[in-house]
Amino acid sequence: MVPVIFVGPSLNIERAKSILPFADFRPPARKGDFQQLAKEDVQFVGFVDGVFLQDYPPTPIEVYSLLRNKNLILAGAASLGALRAVELEKFGMIGIGKIFELYKKGIIDSDDEIAVTFSEQHYKLQSEALIDIRYTLYHACKNGVIDPETKKTLIRTAKSIYFPYRNYDELFEKVTGTLDGEVLERLQRYVKTRRRSLKEEDAVKLIEFLKQEYLKSLKEPSS
Repeated sequence: MVPVIFVGPSLNIERAKSILPFADFRPPARKGDFQQLAKEDVQFVGFVDGVFLQDYPPTPIEVYSLLRNKNLILAGAASLGALRAVELEKFGMIGIGKIFELYKKGIIDSDDEIAVTFSEQHYKLQSEALIDIRYTLYHACKNGVIDPETKKTLIRTAKSIYFPYRNYDELFEKVTGTLDGEVLERLQRYVKTRRRSLKEEDAVKLIEFLKQEYLKSLKEPSS
């Protein structure tokens, strides 16, 4: 029973396979996918990505029903999986990564932080998650590319952009004329070469966690 993992835009599928080549990687989860899992012989499930605009995502009740009816390890991280893990941790769902912790502690509380749009083919990002913009700008500030006030202005502007249209080009266009031109050019170069994705990093952590749990199960004597 290899791990089943719902992942799409948060992590390139080829990189995911390089970490756990024998997993059953499935597209971003839609309503009904966890009901289908209840009919399958599964022991390890990872929930990273789910749909937003394209279709209805799995509801907390649907995910809870799988937990209630199956003796399995269900972990969530990075995107919709992190949200569901916060909602269902008390019922046994395992939350992985920084984004899960940020939601759990109430430091962030909006779906808007992790919402993105992506192409149906290869799940290529068409917009940028606000949490990833925050993460990149945090590191840009830490590395002296921008100052804290500039970071605040950029985050406030990014948050004002409706999530399907939120990307760095749109962000930079909106602050042109507001930020110093030299600072903006420096930041654009930084983002082009050193953009960070907290969603991607958390997705990797989830896959590594499930890999460890799966390999551990293979060593355990059968009852």
